Amino acid sequence: MLAHTFWFGAGLVLLIVGSEIMVRGGAGVAARLGISPIIIGLTVVSIGTSAPELAVGVVSAQGGSGALAVGNIAGTNIVNVMLILGLSAFILPLRLETRTIRFELPMMAAAALTLWALTVDGRMDRTDGAILVALALAYTVAVIWSARRETRAVAAEFASELASEFDGAEAAEGRRTFANVLMTIGGIVVIVMGADWLVDGAVGMARQFGVSDALIGLTVVAIGTSAPELVTTLISTIRGDRDIAIGNLIGSSIYNILLILGVTALVPAAGMELPSSLVRIDIPIMVAVALVCIPIFITGRRVSRLEGGLMVAAYLGYLAFLLSTQA
Repeated sequence: MLAHTFWFGAGLVLLIVGSEIMVRGGAGVAARLGISPIIIGLTVVSIGTSAPELAVGVVSAQGGSGALAVGNIAGTNIVNVMLILGLSAFILPLRLETRTIRFELPMMAAAALTLWALTVDGRMDRTDGAILVALALAYTVAVIWSARRETRAVAAEFASELASEFDGAEAAEGRRTFANVLMTIGGIVVIVMGADWLVDGAVGMARQFGVSDALIGLTVVAIGTSAPELVTTLISTIRGDRDIAIGNLIGSSIYNILLILGVTALVPAAGMELPSSLVRIDIPIMVAVALVCIPIFITGRRVSRLEGGLMVAAYLGYLAFLLSTQA
C-alpha cells in the first residue's frame, strides 16, 4: 500500500511540474511564432493545463482502465466548477466577463451534453473519439476567430498576464526560442512519466481498498490533476486578477471533454467499457453542474460569496455520496 501511495504522489508531482514547464515553453514558442497573447491564453494555456488529464487518460486507456480515464475527466470538470470556482467566489465574489458568459459557458454545457449522449450506451469507441476531436478542432477555430475580435483592453490584459512566459531581450531571441522548445518537449516527457506513475499508483490503491477504478478517477486522480488549476485560480484570486485564470479554467473544462477524452477514446481499438454508475450518475451530474452554472453566472454576471459557498458545499456533498455508495 505504501509503495502505491508513493508512486501516486511522485506521479502527481511530476504531472504538476511538467504541466507548468510545458505551458511556459509552449507559450514562449507560440509568442516567437507571432501568435497573439490572447490566442495563446485561450488555446495553448488551456490545453496545456489539461495535459495531465490527457496523459492519465492515454496511459489508463492503454492499460485497460478506461473507467479511470473517463472518471477522471468527469471528476475533474466537477472539481473545476464546483470546488475551484466555488472556492474562488467564496473568498472574493466573482464577476465574469461577457465573453465567458456568451461563449465558454454554453460551450462547456454543449460539450458535457455531447459526452453524455455518446456514453449513454455504456461504452466509448474510436468513432466517439473522432466526433469529440472534430468538435475540439471546431471549438479551437471558433476561439481563434472570436479572439481576433476582442477589444484592445482584453488583448492587453492577456499580453500582461502572459508576459512572464516569453519576456526577454531581442538579442537573445534565437537562444530563448530553442530553450522554449526544449522546455515544451521536456515538459511533455515529464508529464508522460508522471502519468504512468500516477496511474499505476492509483490502480494499485483502488485494488488495495477494493474500490472501482472509476471511483479513484472521480476523486483522488481528479483532484490531483486539477491541482495546477486550483493553485493558479486561488493565487489570482488573492491578487485580485482572476479574469484570465477563470476563462482558462472553463476553457480547460471544455478541452477536457472534447480533446482529452476524444484522443483517449482513439487509443484502444476495442473501445472502453464504462461502469453503469459512471454513465447513470457521475456523467449526468457533470452535465447538471455545467447547465446549472449558466443561470447562476448570468444572474448579475457574478457569483456571490453565498453561491460560491453553496457550490463548495455541494461538491463536498457529492464527494460524501461517492464514498458512501461506491466504496
